[in-house]
Amino acid sequence: MGVEIERKFLLTGDAWRDLAPKIRYHQGYISSNKARTVRVRTCGRKGFLTVKGISIGASRLEFEYEIPLSDAEFMLAELCEKPLIEKYRTIIHLGPSTWEVDEFLGENSGLIIAEIELEHEDQPFVKPAWLGAEVTGDPRYFNSSLSRHPFTTW
Repeated sequence: MGVEIERKFLLTGDAWRDLAPKIRYHQGYISSNKARTVRVRTCGRKGFLTVKGISIGASRLEFEYEIPLSDAEFMLAELCEKPLIEKYRTIIHLGPSTWEVDEFLGENSGLIIAEIELEHEDQPFVKPAWLGAEVTGDPRYFNSSLSRHPFTTW
């Protein structure tokens, strides 16, 4: 059984931009129910299907499976709730930590979030200078929420 422990932060400044290349992501939700989400995603030339449980603090159940790219593209077009989430992801390795910075596009344009996955909720980590306010517990920043209530409509 997979458990995801993740903390999310807004960003301040652009110092993170030159630390790694960015990859284009498209994702959508077959189910965006807060108790269980089913997500389809393409990143680069790969497709994924992910099932997540309800968030309790910074933790939730997560199961992710690679699927054929053509299946993922079809599900995004035909099965997923609209609008889709479009973003660039930059994966930044800083010491023992890996940060995923998502720069949202389309209806979520202007939103940039950094995430770190941890082994346990109270695990210490070094916060880069470009981190701003923590938004881990704010459901508005869940990607599934952003598909229903895009950032540009707040």
